[in-house]
Amino acid sequence: MKIMLLTAGSRGDVEPFLALARAACLAGHQVRTAVPDNSGADGAGLDIVSLHIDFAQLVSEQGVSPRAAASAFRSVIRPAMATLFSAAVEHITAFAPDIVVYHPKVLTAPAAAYSLGIPSVLVETVPSLTPTREFPAPFLTTRNLGPFNRSTYRAAHLAALMFRRELARALQALPPGPVPKAAALKMRHQATLIPASPRLLPRPADWPSSVHLTGHWPATPIAGQPDAELEDFTRGGDFVYAGFGSMKAGDAASRGEAIITAARRNGLKTLVSEGWGGISVPPASRGADVLVRRSVEHHLVMPRAAAAIHHGGAGTVHAAARAGIPSVVVPFIADQPFWGHLLNRAGLAPEPVPYRKITADRLSHAIAQTQELRGRAAETGAQIRQEDGTAAALGVLETLAVS
Repeated sequence: MKIMLLTAGSRGDVEPFLALARAACLAGHQVRTAVPDNSGADGAGLDIVSLHIDFAQLVSEQGVSPRAAASAFRSVIRPAMATLFSAAVEHITAFAPDIVVYHPKVLTAPAAAYSLGIPSVLVETVPSLTPTREFPAPFLTTRNLGPFNRSTYRAAHLAALMFRRELARALQALPPGPVPKAAALKMRHQATLIPASPRLLPRPADWPSSVHLTGHWPATPIAGQPDAELEDFTRGGDFVYAGFGSMKAGDAASRGEAIITAARRNGLKTLVSEGWGGISVPPASRGADVLVRRSVEHHLVMPRAAAAIHHGGAGTVHAAARAGIPSVVVPFIADQPFWGHLLNRAGLAPEPVPYRKITADRLSHAIAQTQELRGRAAETGAQIRQEDGTAAALGVLETLAVS
């Protein structure tokens, strides 16, 4: 089977697709994966093509605030997404796959697949498109709105309207076929995969059978061990991991100072991953109990940590839970409050601390709370490590491709 995977966003959006690609290759399938540039994810050994968009650069230039995104929409975001849409159509057409699997940002994927007469499968790395009565759309609120929960999912479908001209223009590159391009634009996927652990996200009772909660798709560990400095640090006493991934907003130095002060009050060292600029460590806060890196592999350090302080992205949430350690979630935007709420509900994290409200006192209190959550975290981690989410996903794809 020839499988075309397409994803867009930060490292947390790319790594699950690379995990699925590797699992599919091991199962004997031919796989091509289209990804954004400079994601930080490791695609070594895979057939990788570019979507010609750099989300790291977009974040660096615009930050993550909704206001900044709104002001840059016409001049920066719209042209960048137009390039992505066109690249996706070109890659699907050139590869001629048997099935297309795509991230929600790749809006041209289902239309291109339909025009070529092949099935498409949506991957909701965040369960934000399939309506349910059990919780509102994660990008909007964590407050349960009861009978109004389902209606909140309508907002997520407005993206196609925002980019309708760019979508229509990208589809012009499709070869002539029996399906008019205008009609293809309205076509939907045949199934949905949600690469989340049911230990964190219990399946809603009203999801249709076409939606598959597969379990987590963990990033494939890179062979090797931590370098000597990292090995000594992580083996030399209890520490907290702190990293905000692709987030960049506000005063990163003040956040770094608050994190390190809070860890010290709890008798812990701090391993800081600066990521795309969400944390920086001022010279006055540095010391032998602080190690700063641009990035670190989660699977090498999280199982050794006492707790993880992070932004609550889906990938980092699952990495910490899989490692069997408690989290302190500091949400910035979008779905991050949702995941922080789920971890808190599962007994794996105290209540989230919004990034605008970070203080050393609040973080110190939250870190102290994680001590009583370690047993529950270890138990949950063992359960998640037994899941085989990519195998479940491949089963769905294989069934669709031959039907």
